[in-house]
Order: sequence, then structure tokens, then C-alpha cells
Amino acid sequence: MTHPLFEKHQATLDAAVHAVRTRGYWTPFPEMPSPKVYGETANHDGKRAVEAHLGKEFALDQPGQTGWLAPERSPYGVELGIRYPVCDPQALVAAAAAAQPGWQRIGPQGRVGICLEILERLNRRSFEIAHAVMLTTGQGWMMAFQAGGPHAQDRGLEAVAYAWDEMSRVPADAVWEKPQGKNPPLKMMKQFEIVGRGVALVIGCGTFPTWNTYPGLFAALATGNPVIVKPHGNAVLPAAITVRVIREVLAEQGLDPNLVSLAVVAKREDTQALALDPAVKSIDFTGGNAFGQWLIDNAQQAQVYAELAGVNNVVIESTGQYKAMLRNLAFTLCLYSGQMCTTTQAILVPAGGIDTDQGHKSFDEVATDLAAAVEKTLADPAVAVAVLGAIQSEDTLGRIREAGEYGDVVLASKKLDHPEFPDAEVHTPVLLTCDAAEEKQYMVERFGPISFVVRVADGEAAVALSERIVRDHGALTVGVYSTKPEVLDAMTEATMRAGVALSMNLTGAVFVNQSAAFSDYHGVGMNPAANASYSDSAFVANRFRVVQRRHHID
Repeated sequence: MTHPLFEKHQATLDAAVHAVRTRGYWTPFPEMPSPKVYGETANHDGKRAVEAHLGKEFALDQPGQTGWLAPERSPYGVELGIRYPVCDPQALVAAAAAAQPGWQRIGPQGRVGICLEILERLNRRSFEIAHAVMLTTGQGWMMAFQAGGPHAQDRGLEAVAYAWDEMSRVPADAVWEKPQGKNPPLKMMKQFEIVGRGVALVIGCGTFPTWNTYPGLFAALATGNPVIVKPHGNAVLPAAITVRVIREVLAEQGLDPNLVSLAVVAKREDTQALALDPAVKSIDFTGGNAFGQWLIDNAQQAQVYAELAGVNNVVIESTGQYKAMLRNLAFTLCLYSGQMCTTTQAILVPAGGIDTDQGHKSFDEVATDLAAAVEKTLADPAVAVAVLGAIQSEDTLGRIREAGEYGDVVLASKKLDHPEFPDAEVHTPVLLTCDAAEEKQYMVERFGPISFVVRVADGEAAVALSERIVRDHGALTVGVYSTKPEVLDAMTEATMRAGVALSMNLTGAVFVNQSAAFSDYHGVGMNPAANASYSDSAFVANRFRVVQRRHHID
């Protein structure tokens, strides 16, 4: 029997499956915060809902609670003071495992239908989640709404679509009949059960607490696994709201809400203990290389899906649209103060300069003109604070302060005043120059608004260096600007070998650090920056197994 929520959302599911197969533009979740779409009072209601959490306990009624913890510090200087339940990790794991059989029994259609219902409910809460994302991460309002709300929901739906596409290939049963010549045929009934691997641990990051969490969360949930969401200590609220919504939907469906729980921990060792629990069979992680590699090396009982740090780079060999190229690159460097895993850090430019539609430009002119384009992008203070957002962590502030040690400063960072949040940490980007030989300067991820214009011998050397950076240090995005087909071809081949997404000659309103669900594969899984992709079949298929049973029939 078809589950009622599967029937309710089947049109959306079918459209999502079609979208991931065709890779064109599609979304069921409008990205603009329009009152006509979300309701005239949606923004006001969402903001008030977040304000109602401030300074209070965020109750979830989870097992094994031992106390409360308020770990968040807002980059905007807002006093949050939200206290979250701290629960014994073993109690969460045990409750998750106990909830799995009920989740198993409702079957793939039931699980997918409930996941789609959850995503619809989350979409209704987009303004509340957006304000939570903004206050905890430092994102500007528009990015917080889009990336924290509809775009994150897109990524979650994309994972569900891939999960359904893979699970639906497995029939529930089959009659097996083997001819035996003159004798009666052998006949058996064979039944096939899709079974989740076990408890899934999803470890969130501090900059994109929903966008980077929803793919693993919904991939694991749809394929039959209970999930423990362990958010970054500075971005708990968006995850907590998400978990509360999920638990409410599960309870409405007569299921154990402990199928999904929130793990707020005080110490790194608590996260490590969760990751090493024998019941944990998959781990999704977004964050730094050190802990990500620790998970890969030590959590041997689990499949680890990791997005780590890398050195994203752009090769500039030549361009037929010099000003448009500079505008595009400048916005890329400014957006959310470079606090994106896809932001360009190293810009590789020939020492002899580049040919452009405005004549030949020397290396120094390219660097200086890019700095001027950044300043022009941020010339209007209201635009500047909206684009830059605020700096999420003290570590990033420290890197900005010491950036002058990494290279020659072309553009220094300035602290800006925010008209609404006087204590906000808003800082403009730093632009540096260095030689290709100074690898210790630019060939390490400097997370935040810190970028290098790197002097290389020529265009051929730039392509080769880009490939080596990706191979040795990883990258999620690479770009190239050139008017020469042979250079574009060489860059295409280099990125194929290294395994990284390539953007060519971006001069319009699409930027190298943007990734569209249902169309762009976020990460390839072939270089050190990520061992998985959001999303593809490999991201979901190993989260479940098929257990069969068979018996003779007459």
C-alpha cells in the first residue's frame, strides 16, 4: 500500500528525479523571500520566532539529558544565550538504534514520503531558519535566506531523489522459476528488503549549518538510517530548529522521534566517542582537514563522507571582457567574506601579463585593477555589509590580522561599521601578490577573505600549477579565463585528471563559488578536498543494503 505522504508529494519527487537526470534548472522552493510566496508576515514571524529562543532553553525531550549548554557567539555581536540539551552520547545512539526497526517497517515509500513532508515543513520555516543562520554564521540576510533555507532544502531534496532513484530499482519480490527439462521447474519466491546500514552521524560546520548538513541528513534518513545531528558549537540553532521539525513530523506519523536527535557536546572527545561507536555506520563531515582525516583514519566501522579544506584557484591567461571578469572575480572574493568552501584563493597570472579587450595588462595592473574592483563592489556601505556579512570565527579574524605576512599587500582589509549591529565583525578582503615559488604562502587554505594573485611564468605554467594544487592540496572549484581554445582545452584536460569542477570565462551573474542543486555536482570526490559529491548515486547507494529471503513455492 502506498504511504499517504508519498502520494501527497509524488509529483515533487518525480520532478526532482527528472531534474537530477537532466541537470537543468528546477526548484520547488522559491529562493526569493517574497511575501507573495511565503506570506505577508513571514519575515516578521520568523524573526520573532528566533528572538523568542534567545536566552531560553531549547527543549527537545531527548533521552539521556545531563544538562544544558549555550555555546554560540554571534558574529553580529547579538547576545544569544540559547541553552541546548546535553545528552549522553550512548543514550542517543541506543535510542536511535531502537527507533530504526519502526523506520524500517514503513518501507522506502513511507520513508521518502516523510522526508518530503519534512522538507516542505522546513520550507515553511525558511524565514526563521534564515534569521537563525544569519545570527550564528555571520552570513548576510539574503545569503542566509537562500543558502540556509531554499537552497539547503534543494540539496536535501536532491539527496532524497537520488535515494529513491536507487532504492526503486530494487523490486520488493520476484518469482524465480528455473526450467528442469522433463521435470517440474524449480520455483521460489524471493523477497528483497532495503535495510539501512545503521546509525548515521552528521557533523555540521559553522558557516553553512543547513546547506552542508541536509544532504547527509536526508540521504541517511531516506535510505533507512537513524540520524544523530552534531552541529558546530557556534551554529547550533539552525540545526536545532531542523531537528525539532523532524521530530514533530515523526511523532505525528506514529514513529519514534528519537530516530533523529541533536548532539550538543562540550568537548571534542565527545564527538570522537560518537564517531567511534560501533553502531555508527556512516559519518558526514564538513570542516577542517585535521579532524576530517582523523575520522577517515579512525572511524573504520563507518563510511565517512567528508568535505575538507582545499585551495580553490583561477587561471587568468587572457580575456575578451576585462572589466566584466574583474567584476565577477571581485564579487566572488567579497561574497560572505570568502568564508565559503568554494571561494577562490589563488589567482594565477602570467608574469608577463595578459592580453585583453583593453590592451595588454601587466601582472601588476591585473592585481591593482582587481583590488580596485573589490573596492568598487564595496563602495556603498549598505551593499558592503550585505555582501560581506560578518566574520564567523576568531581564527579567521586572526588570519586577516596576520595576512600581511603571507605576501605583498595590494589591498588591505578594513573594518566596517554595520548600521544594525554595532558589534559586528565586518571586514573587507585582503588581496596579496606573491611568486609561484612561494608555495608556503598561497598553497595552504587561508579560510576567509584572503586571496593571492600568484605570478607564474606563462599560461601553460598556470594550467600546470592549477592541476598540481588540486592534486596535492585539493579544491572544490577551479576557474579559467582565456580567449584561446587551446588553453581552455588544456584546462579542461587538467581538471579531468585532477578531478575538480571547472568554470570557464564567468563574466555575468554566475560566480565560481556558487553551486546549484539538481544541476551542479558539489565536489567530485577525486581530490583531497572531498571524497564525496553533493549529490550523486555514490552519495546514497552505500547507505543501504539489500537483504533477501527466499522459499519454495508450488
